[in-house]
This record gives sequence, structure tokens and C-alpha cells, in this order.
Amino acid sequence: MSAKFQIAEIELYERPVVLRLPFRFGVVTLTECPQAFARVRLEMSDGSCAWGAAAELMAPKWFDKNLALSNEDNFNQLRDVLRLAREAYLIKGKHDTAFGHFARHHDPHRVHCEQRAYNPLLASYGPALLDRAVLDALCRAKQVSFYAAMQANLPGIGPTRREFEAIDFDRFLSALAPASNIQARHTVGLLDAITAADLTERVNDGLPETLEEVIEIYGHRYFKLKVSGDIAADLARLSSVATVLGRLTDPYFVSLDGNEQYADAQGVAELLAGICARPALARLFDAILFVEQPIARKLALDVDLRQVALSKPVIIDESDGELDTFLQARARGYAGVSSKTCKGLYKSILNAARCAAWNAEKLTTPYFMSAEDLTTQAGLSVQQDLALVSLLGITHVERNGHHYVNGMAALPVSEQQDFLRAHPDVYEQSHGAVRLKIEGGRIALDSLACNGFASAALPDFGRMSVLR
Repeated sequence: MSAKFQIAEIELYERPVVLRLPFRFGVVTLTECPQAFARVRLEMSDGSCAWGAAAELMAPKWFDKNLALSNEDNFNQLRDVLRLAREAYLIKGKHDTAFGHFARHHDPHRVHCEQRAYNPLLASYGPALLDRAVLDALCRAKQVSFYAAMQANLPGIGPTRREFEAIDFDRFLSALAPASNIQARHTVGLLDAITAADLTERVNDGLPETLEEVIEIYGHRYFKLKVSGDIAADLARLSSVATVLGRLTDPYFVSLDGNEQYADAQGVAELLAGICARPALARLFDAILFVEQPIARKLALDVDLRQVALSKPVIIDESDGELDTFLQARARGYAGVSSKTCKGLYKSILNAARCAAWNAEKLTTPYFMSAEDLTTQAGLSVQQDLALVSLLGITHVERNGHHYVNGMAALPVSEQQDFLRAHPDVYEQSHGAVRLKIEGGRIALDSLACNGFASAALPDFGRMSVLR
């Protein structure tokens, strides 16, 4: 069912996002950040045209953690990568499928980025944004939902690239089915207050500010806990978290995010052993589903995790720069990989298909994909990410942009109301703004099954800054 087209226009925009609470991840504490938008026009083989769009936060110190670079340096890197991707995708050529455009431009774009000393993770940001906008336009042109488009392989995913040759994507995609809701996994950052006693001052905007308040208001049962690499400090903080989580009568589940703070597998083993050895952390230890990227990306794929006794599975995240990285990680004892829209939707689909194929072999290690991304903002970004991970069968997703940012409060009222009307199950109006709706720890998804890539509303591009 794949369709071919030319990419005729690509418009890039950005607008600022200010956090209501500071968030520390790794080496950076974030208080504000721009969000990038792509708007793409396709010319179909029959002469018709269609526009599509996508959005992604420009997170500093994640794609490139060079401490010599400022946050503004990181933002400019991402802007440059977007321009390079636009230049590549606008090269005139034959009509191609959505996946065909991605596959054809992947290597030349990567080479251009390497010439600027941009790592593969940073390089992927540009195509990742454009590919979603292209797919949105294609779905609108064909008047189908993202789900229907993927199940019928409308993008034409196949052996155009070597990495995709061994998998029957028509068969894999046709078996996928989205859920009607998904569990939101709440991230507890290293600066986040656990209880009211941890607050030096309150924001007092009526929204939750502590882990206790988050649980009371949103009803979360899934949590992502950041750890710093200082085992004594991490055990002390985890003990505080465990005290709060221990009040839950229902089962809860936890992932640990190592943020590349460990030099080797032994340090990860010591952290897990320290948790296991503390009776007060017994329930929390049992609740740990996996550990996310504990070892620095430059070392992670050189370390064989099987050399130490790790009691929990480990996944890669920041190390996942290339399309074949998961294969390398698997050979080093990693059991999983993250899905993040900023790394590319085709990479997520490829890795999900790999997990399905490996698990069908009934091997001793179960392989899996997790859904990670606290930077997705209300609107296109969060909706497209939720639709993707739900379609891939992932039942819980890191979702925290709603906690650190005051929903759509900074956006035009008309835009807020457009999204609320189009997706009343995903959003609610509260505390003076439209924001993500989480009830019983879950986000409803049914309205994402609309024409286009999971959004029946569009941002107000006329109120944004043009990224030239």
C-alpha cells in the first residue's frame, strides 16, 4: 500500500519552553529550552499536495555532553542539524516512499554531520523530526490514521537499507494494535522533592511539586528514578523514595536511570547489590524492571555486562546512535533499548521488530524496548510519541513534560482550545491552562486514531520564530 511522493517544502520553526520546576539530568539543570517544529509539504504522484508537522524539544547536554559547550551551543548544534536535514531532504530526485526518503538521505546526512564533528545521536535529531512530519503529511494525503498507515506499511518500510533486510515488516506491522490507554511512568529527577519537607520554597501554582503530591493527584504506579553514580547518596535517596512508594497498597514498578554516571559494570552491580542488601529497600528492589544506560556512552559498548552478576536487565539509551547499535549492545549483554522519537521512528520500529524476532527464538534472555522521553511537550510532540510506543505494544512510558512545564499555559488560547476539542481524552483544562490528563496513572489514547500522525489539531505556526 506504500505511496510515493516528492518533498516540496520544509519549514522550520521554534518557540521557547520555560519550566515551572528546574530539572537536573546528568550534568545539566534545565530551566528553559526551545522547542523545534517542522512543517513539510508533499507533492504526491497524482499531483495533489499535503502538509504535515512534528515537534521536538531541543534538549541540551543529552545529544552532546561535552562540558565545554554551553546550553546555547547545544541549541545551535541542533538548529544546524535541522538545517542539514532540510537541505538533504529537499534535494530533487525521483518520487519515493516515506521510508525511501529516510533511507536515501540517511548516510549523506550522517557524513555531513560527521564533517562538523557531530556524533550520530546528534545527527539523527534532524531526520527524526522531518520523518515524523513527512509521515503526518502522507497520512493526511491518504486520509488515514497513523495506526492504519503503519499496519498497512504505507511508509514502505523494507530492505532499502541493509539493517532492515532480515525482517518481514509487512507481517510485523500488520500484527500491531494500539491500546486505548498507557501507563505514565513518572520521572523523579535528582533535584525533585520527595516530600514537602524537601522544599525550600514552593511554586504555589496549584500543581504538584513533590513525589507525594504527584502520586496523590495523578495516581501513578510506574516510576523512573534517577541515580547519580554516588552509591551512598543514591541509596540514601532511594530510601526516601521507597518510604513514599511503600505507602501504595497496589503494586508499583520502577526503572533506574543511570544517566551514564558509571564507568563500568561493577559499579552498576554494586548499586543493585546495595539496594538488595537493605531490608527497607526490599519492595523497591523487587519492583525494578530495568536499569537504563548506567555506563558512559563512550564506554558502554566496550563493556561486557555478562562479566559481573547483574540482578536486573540493562538497556542502552544515549549509546543508541546507529541503526545497528542494538545488535552491538545485545552482544555485550544488554537486554533492551529505548524508544525515543528524537532518535527516529524508523529506528524504534526496527528495534521493536528485532525484539519480536529474537523472542520468537525462545532464548534465555527476553529482549524488550522501553519508552523513554520526559521532554515531549503537550501537542504534536507528546501525541506522536504516545501513538508510536502504544502501537509497538509498550505498556508504560516515561512521561514527565507535563510535570516540569505548565502544560500549554504559554501557548495561544486558541491553540490550546483546538487541541482540547480535538483530543478531550488526552487533555484537560485545569489551573488556567490545557494540560495532559492523567487519571489513575494512565493516559487515554483513543482520539489519536485520527487522520494524520496522531493529531487532529495543529500548532499556531504564525506565532513562532522561523528557523532559517
